Amino acid sequence: MQGVFYRDSVRRVAESRGVAGSATNLPDGSVEVVLEGPSDQVEALIAYCSSGPERAAVSRVESFEEDPRGETGFRTA
Repeated sequence: MQGVFYRDSVRRVAESRGVAGSATNLPDGSVEVVLEGPSDQVEALIAYCSSGPERAAVSRVESFEEDPRGETGFRTA
């Protein structure tokens, strides 16, 4: 869901957990989140994405494993 600071909330949680990646609004209203870091921290972030910040209405989270890209930092777009 867009418009409830979802991307920035994910960024703050990711940075606090040492996870790199990005959160991007997509044209269909969904948000794509790419995460790279320690597996336990990435799993915790995926769990956070299922609820998001207060007032977020998350209907579904899909998770896919990919080869690491060498992400550093966390970007929002």
